[in-house]
Amino acid sequence: MPRFKLTIEYAGTRYSGWQIQKNARTVQGEIDQAARTVTGRKDFELYGSGRTDAGVHALAQVAHLDVSTNLPPETLRRRLNDELPADINIVTAGVVPHRFHARHDAVARRYLYQVATRRTAFAKPFVWWVKEPMDLMRVRRTAEVFLGMHDFSSFAVAEKDEDSSTLVLLERLEIVEDRGIILFVIEGSHFLWRMVRRIIGVLVAVGVGELDPDKAASFLGEQSGIPARLTAPPSGLFLARVFYKSDRRDDPISVITPLF
Repeated sequence: MPRFKLTIEYAGTRYSGWQIQKNARTVQGEIDQAARTVTGRKDFELYGSGRTDAGVHALAQVAHLDVSTNLPPETLRRRLNDELPADINIVTAGVVPHRFHARHDAVARRYLYQVATRRTAFAKPFVWWVKEPMDLMRVRRTAEVFLGMHDFSSFAVAEKDEDSSTLVLLERLEIVEDRGIILFVIEGSHFLWRMVRRIIGVLVAVGVGELDPDKAASFLGEQSGIPARLTAPPSGLFLARVFYKSDRRDDPISVITPLF
């Protein structure tokens, strides 16, 4: 039985996240159904690199698919796309060794978050519109505090079924402004449930003057419920890349531009 590595893009607006759930429409559920139709098989495994919440998007989610089929990877990709709704697209498909695991082999993940500083007619499902003026120098200075290895338990929802450490190595947190869009680029070893959205919410609160930078920094050293109350909406969040050992990670910030 071959193992296929799939790279998937999707607009998460209409879905209750990545992971299959009872009585909810999910991205994994749509691909699962497409695989059943295309291959005629029910005994297969579809495993993603990680979950995304309801309303969160992906530019390059990674999954592995173990399924008994004689279809070449490109044919499988095209036929899956023929069955999928327009807001889910398999970008690439290839055969990989069975030792490859979409989640366990990932060494880092990159997320993008888009904040709009103006009203937009087209990008509402893909941005968080912040109407108050934002001090980006203040945001960038605060963002530097989050870099490195820290305990991000105040920025996460406890997960009963996960064994992820709340110690996270945050390797990149950069901000780009372009034509009314502020793009946050955040990259780290792994991310806890809601962690990215809460970091963004805290940084935006600092930028609009609702939160003192020193107070924001203190959340790394003490338990606080404030980040939860400041959680940014899912609409602006994209899973941008999942990195594996052989992947290069030295692309400059200048080549990462807002999507809209």
